[in-house]
Amino acid sequence: MSGEFALWVYLSHTPLLWLTVTLLAYAVADRLFQAAGRHPLANPVIHAIWMIGLVLTLTGTPYRAYFEGAQFVHFLLGPATVALAVPLYERRATVMRALVPMLAALAVGCVTAMTSALVFARLAGIPDDVRLALAPKSVTTGVAMGIVEALGGDPTLAAVLVMLTGMAGAVIVTPLMRALRVEDMRARGFAAGLAAHGLGTARAFQVSEVAGTFAGIAMGLNAFLTAILVPVAVSFLR
Repeated sequence: MSGEFALWVYLSHTPLLWLTVTLLAYAVADRLFQAAGRHPLANPVIHAIWMIGLVLTLTGTPYRAYFEGAQFVHFLLGPATVALAVPLYERRATVMRALVPMLAALAVGCVTAMTSALVFARLAGIPDDVRLALAPKSVTTGVAMGIVEALGGDPTLAAVLVMLTGMAGAVIVTPLMRALRVEDMRARGFAAGLAAHGLGTARAFQVSEVAGTFAGIAMGLNAFLTAILVPVAVSFLR
């Protein structure tokens, strides 16, 4: 018991405390996810977020202090994204056969995700700064924050909207694809990665490695195309 107390005293005075909290929350959420038969509503990322938020609220810890420890996980997002190239390489023949449909789906999906958010937000009277943060909601967090910051918007708000989009997509994608009777794992994965970026890609890998491969491709291509189109669309609507 004294050893556990000493460990707690050490962690509580270092940023490693919040790294430990993050990893433990995800481990608990993942066990619940497995126990629930990998049901979309039991997505471990979603439940890890509210668990960590609850701890921060109960301890009165500001987000900046939490991020001092959690930034180690944040740093690993880059290598994890690059690692998606491994299944892409292993299934390169399958990918090349679907290249033309993928590019068509990318163009339609990217433009639809971006313009629908901007147009409906404008019709609803949402302020310009929120609309700007909403435009790149379907790309990965780092890219969305960079786009919004370059255009003079609030990157923190963009990150929140991106996470909400990803969580919604990760929950909805599998039931929606089943309801639409889309059985092709290439199409299901590409749709998940295009609409729900990293969280959608993670969900796709849980369903099928083929789906995960195509989700990773969609996530990367959509980030590239969105970075080009968002400034144009925002300037036009302004």
